[in-house]
Amino acid sequence: MVSFVRFNPKNISTNLQKITRLNPDLTEELLSSVDVPLSISRDEEDGRKFLICDYNRDLDSYRSPWSNKYYPKLDDEDESPFPSDKLRQLEIYANDSFDVYRDLYYEGGVSSVYFWDQEDEEDSTNDSNFAGVVLLKKSTDNEQGSWDSIHVLEVLVQGSSKATYKLTSTIILDLSNDPKSTSLSGNLIRQTEKTLPITDDQSHIVNIGTLVEEIESKLRNLLQEVYFGKTRDIVGDIRSLQGISSSENDKLKHSELVKGLQGI
Repeated sequence: MVSFVRFNPKNISTNLQKITRLNPDLTEELLSSVDVPLSISRDEEDGRKFLICDYNRDLDSYRSPWSNKYYPKLDDEDESPFPSDKLRQLEIYANDSFDVYRDLYYEGGVSSVYFWDQEDEEDSTNDSNFAGVVLLKKSTDNEQGSWDSIHVLEVLVQGSSKATYKLTSTIILDLSNDPKSTSLSGNLIRQTEKTLPITDDQSHIVNIGTLVEEIESKLRNLLQEVYFGKTRDIVGDIRSLQGISSSENDKLKHSELVKGLQGI
């Protein structure tokens, strides 16, 4: 008989590290398939912060979207994965665009976008297809709450007028009132696929931005309904919203009304 254990999503990073230590052969597979809360690093050359994940990792170093360099520095960086020159220019434009999106919608936080080339298996001459990931992270000022958005995307260009976008979006929410008391943690995963018109390479960023905005809005509303709505219902069931004095006043009025009716 096989038994399954459900781990607390708040400790997903710690549990993942423990599992990889138990079975190192599963490290690459787990890191590429299990989404964990994003970590922040800093570009030593540019000075700006960037998000790290398995998609911009090579060994124990991570590529910055700002300077296009790995930190900590690798001895054989020339052998590390980099986007093609054409895709790198699109990546720069995407990071600048989502940095504006982050500032407008999150009013803070950190964003990073990474692209990588993807060959068409059916048509090896088509170098327009690519894949990537859009990362967004926002933490509260007291570090007791965080929101992590991970949007893994695949772009399949169809001719010169349209492209199909496949997105797998993960939202990781972690809220804590106090480490020893109330906490609320969990994640949602949704997939989206749309075919949209394009006029040039920059159209991809507009389309990706529109899809990310739509899915984040839907997931935010769903999280609010599932987590906060249910929590509010539970609190309402176990605790009266009226104060003790209000309840006593209601009982007194009810008693007086009964006496009045009995005297009629």
